[in-house]
Amino acid sequence: MANAAGSGGKSAARLKRRNETKMIMRQPIMLIAILAVIVLLLLFVVYPLVKVLIFSLTDETGAFSLATAAEIFSTSRYLKTFGRTMLLGVIVAVIATFIGYVFAYTITRTNVPCKGFLKTIATLPILSPPFILCLSIIFLFGRQGLITNGLLHITDNDVYGMGSLIVVQVLSFFPIAYMTLSGILSSIDASVEDAACNMGASRWHTFWTVTFPLSLPGIISGCLLVFIQSLEDFSNPATIGGDFTTLSVEVYQIITGSYDMQKGSVLALLMLVPTMVAYLLNKYWVNKKSFVTVTGKPTQARKLIDEAHIKWPLFIFCLLVAAVIILFYGTVVFGSFVKTWGYDYTLTLDQYSRALQQGWDSLRNSIVLGLVAALIGGLLGMVIAYITAKRDYYGKRFIEVSSVLMFAVPGTVLGIAYILAFNTGFLVLTGTATILVIVFVFRNMPVAIESGTTTLLQIDNSIEEASTILGAGSGYSFRRITLPMLRNAFFSGIVYSFVKAITAVSAVIFLVSPRWNLVTSKIYTLFDQAKYSQAAAFVTMMVVILLVFIGIFNGLINLLLAPRSKVPKGSKAATFKKAEETK
Repeated sequence: MANAAGSGGKSAARLKRRNETKMIMRQPIMLIAILAVIVLLLLFVVYPLVKVLIFSLTDETGAFSLATAAEIFSTSRYLKTFGRTMLLGVIVAVIATFIGYVFAYTITRTNVPCKGFLKTIATLPILSPPFILCLSIIFLFGRQGLITNGLLHITDNDVYGMGSLIVVQVLSFFPIAYMTLSGILSSIDASVEDAACNMGASRWHTFWTVTFPLSLPGIISGCLLVFIQSLEDFSNPATIGGDFTTLSVEVYQIITGSYDMQKGSVLALLMLVPTMVAYLLNKYWVNKKSFVTVTGKPTQARKLIDEAHIKWPLFIFCLLVAAVIILFYGTVVFGSFVKTWGYDYTLTLDQYSRALQQGWDSLRNSIVLGLVAALIGGLLGMVIAYITAKRDYYGKRFIEVSSVLMFAVPGTVLGIAYILAFNTGFLVLTGTATILVIVFVFRNMPVAIESGTTTLLQIDNSIEEASTILGAGSGYSFRRITLPMLRNAFFSGIVYSFVKAITAVSAVIFLVSPRWNLVTSKIYTLFDQAKYSQAAAFVTMMVVILLVFIGIFNGLINLLLAPRSKVPKGSKAATFKKAEETK
């Protein structure tokens, strides 16, 4: 019976898919949109990845060969680098997830003051450009550091290595775990925990028997996401890692130093395997382990924990983390106004003057290309979200998978793939602004897609169906009904895409050119030249630019989403007000 029911369900699904496909064939706009998306995904997502795969498994003559892979797996140096990278990812994932969980639990479960401040601190590193925490480590704990040299009088401290890298990555990536876990903890029905307390369970017992098990899928998801980010990270290991080399840095050094694209491609694929495994585990296994505690029934307000022995230790822990982050950021801002760090702390604007003179073109390129990519990525993300969330047709699965695939691909792998795909052949794009925009679009588009899909799934199909019944076409219904409801998701996707585009390093480090250099590449060069104060000036300017643009985008969101009502003026306003009071 179960098998029959299952086969019947599959047959019904296939019939529905077939009918929807036929319907789409009679809708030119929808058909063109789907075909255009498939072509773009094949060209800029699938083709580059296939290209790097084929290149890695062939020799100079084009014949199939595993010689390079065999050489890598037989070389202890590369195996050691792989092991180091995995170890770093695990350590950072565990510590960052722990800190993220404490922040999420404190904010969602306890009655502590300054929650808005803690939320800001818990998201600040995501909005920050790379290198900022590395700079602060050098300024505070380097040979001329304020703490090591200034306070402790230690002049030979080696700040580079695994320890500093763990600190930097934990502070950079714990917000990912926090945002994942805060959503999970907020969604747990308050009555479930209250029921345990009402039955005599202590807060500690309630946490371990109710809260923790229900939030475990979020913990695993946060760990996996942080693990992916740690493996992908290039800027931090390249600047503060020292002798502790990770796979991303190893690939960069092999390609730019030894000019061995073959070996670099194989190592890039080696880095791709664990990130893809972690991504697939998170998407298709962890998500299925989630527990549903929110129903359509009304739930009682959550009673926040007010016991002093619980909330104050949690609050102090969060404050300590916040203090470290503020210290690190403040140090970089201060360093940007210093004449010569470690020798002359005279306040000056010389660093900003030099930065603008030498790197204005790079800064302008990053802003312009970031904005263009954000707008294109936001629009394309909304289109993909619509054609996947509201329709069921042949080819939909391919669009769903390939459109978010870049989220799991390390930036270093992506950069190599685009070089191999678009340096020769029918479409030569290397060295142009176009290839940078394309990378930004398809690298950051998955967030816009997810945001748009979530919004669309909450819109009842009957709204569009009513419009169609009244004679409106699909294009008109989309413009007048669906699109206005997507405004919030659209702008959220734009903000994320712009932030990630202007702060990108690993994905574009191979693709920049003298004509189209980017500010992050410029900052990386300043690190190599030990011009840390000038790098700090660039980083500070990037923070200001990001905050300004985020403020502008948020203002636009509030303006567009604000309720509009016609308010009578003059004497009519007084009459209207009086009538309302009478009611």
